[in-house]
Amino acid sequence: MTSTAFPPELLRDVAKRRTFGIISHPDAGKTTLTEKLLLYGGAIQMAGTVKARKSARHATSDWMEVEKQRGISVTSSVMQFEYQGHTINLLDTPGHQDFSEDTYRVLTAVDAAVMVIDAAKGVEAQTIKLLEVCRLRNTPIITFVNKLDREVRDPFELLSEIEDVLKIECAPITWPVGSGKVFRGVYHLMEDRVLRFAAGEETRTEAEVISGIANAQLDALFPMEVQQLRDDVELIAGASAPFSLGDFLAGRQSPVFFGSGINNFGVQEILQALIDWAPPPQPREAGVNSAGARMVQPGEAGFSGFVFKIQANMDPKHRDRIAFFRICSGRYTSGMKLRHVRMGREMKLANALTFMANERVLKEDGVAGDIIGIHNHGQLQIGDTLTEGEGLGFKGIPYFSPELFRAARLRDPLKTKQLQKGLQELGEEGAIQVFEQEGGNMLLGAVGQLQFEVVAQRLKDEYKVDAIFEAAEIYTARWLTFPDEVTRRNFEREQFMRVGKDVDGNPVYLASTRYNLDVTREKWPKVGFHATREHGQVLG
Repeated sequence: MTSTAFPPELLRDVAKRRTFGIISHPDAGKTTLTEKLLLYGGAIQMAGTVKARKSARHATSDWMEVEKQRGISVTSSVMQFEYQGHTINLLDTPGHQDFSEDTYRVLTAVDAAVMVIDAAKGVEAQTIKLLEVCRLRNTPIITFVNKLDREVRDPFELLSEIEDVLKIECAPITWPVGSGKVFRGVYHLMEDRVLRFAAGEETRTEAEVISGIANAQLDALFPMEVQQLRDDVELIAGASAPFSLGDFLAGRQSPVFFGSGINNFGVQEILQALIDWAPPPQPREAGVNSAGARMVQPGEAGFSGFVFKIQANMDPKHRDRIAFFRICSGRYTSGMKLRHVRMGREMKLANALTFMANERVLKEDGVAGDIIGIHNHGQLQIGDTLTEGEGLGFKGIPYFSPELFRAARLRDPLKTKQLQKGLQELGEEGAIQVFEQEGGNMLLGAVGQLQFEVVAQRLKDEYKVDAIFEAAEIYTARWLTFPDEVTRRNFEREQFMRVGKDVDGNPVYLASTRYNLDVTREKWPKVGFHATREHGQVLG
């Protein structure tokens, strides 16, 4: 039953939420920016560094042992903190393209995104892919051009590249005063003030402010750079679009900030923009009882939300599995009873968690926009919906056909059960795709080689299983749909060597070659072969 009530207290709390993700190409400074946002938000006292691999300090969002060893982010993290009377839900995502599926799913749970651009490298391949995912939902994008303390490209050239390649209009909010060794700070175009940069002060949280671009103090401090700044600002006024909140919220325009994340410079302006401009939790489209659809409003009294991620072994001592759940409407209270829509049964939601990376505390209250963690004993899958009764199914949790395939072989055959359990759990959390073939053989599918390396290491660290992944003669996988039960039985009888099941039990055709796939499709024209699927359904 649809709830039409909009309780005032709920609307007030929802309006205070800001839920966003950070996207970038690897090494653009995304994880560093995450740390500094947490530092400014008062959530941590000292920022870690992904470079100090052998030190006791690691990035807060990189909590897995494999991440600390490699110095990269390979899984998404969720962090909640308070800032200026708002509750901030920050979702850090893996930058490496081999983990793009995890990132795509996380981006379904946010209302805005911060895009980090390396000022020396400009727009890179993974940034293009991630922005396309954001564009599917018209997600508002704030751009942070990072690493101005290094030798970088011309800022006008960078803006032109962002507009040309990413097809999004840029509205500069801050502008660099010099760069590299002569990086002096940034000029805030909307507030007519210069924020002075001080190199090497990673603990500084307040910049020196010099009011007015015509201020004679600038001439005294930056005699070599100030005229270039004034010329640039004059050019910006005539050549760049002014910031439009409406265009930003529609995903057509991105406000652009310049800075140096490693030096805490420009970070506070990003946080302020999220508070002032980023949208609170937005309405979400959901299918209703497998017929039709409606927009679920965040201020509705009826509770609803969806699982966008499963993480195994966040706490290795307890071998736990946590379902990351985005609240879409209503209010969470501990002990509430909900309907598990896919399974058609009641589920009690007690002891939900909120996060600071892998640090967790019990969550007593939550509203739309919040991310809660639910202890999962196998009953929840990615894409599952929980409601207070209505048969909703939220849309847009994607799975893509893998590009690489490997067969798992044990060094110790006595650990078959441990291997099956490990792969099942890692498959359910989305770390890799797992297919079971005829005879119980386990086949792994991935976007990139690094996924296999990480899964092998996690099997060893978390499940005490030493496995070798060998090349499998598989060209691609296609999810299957059948017009009727007779066709399904006949197809599976004839193609039993090529039919497997994914981790959720959906039938999959494992083609050995492109020719094999084309021939089979021609022979079975009524069978659907699908390269992508969403939770609960396959797509064309």
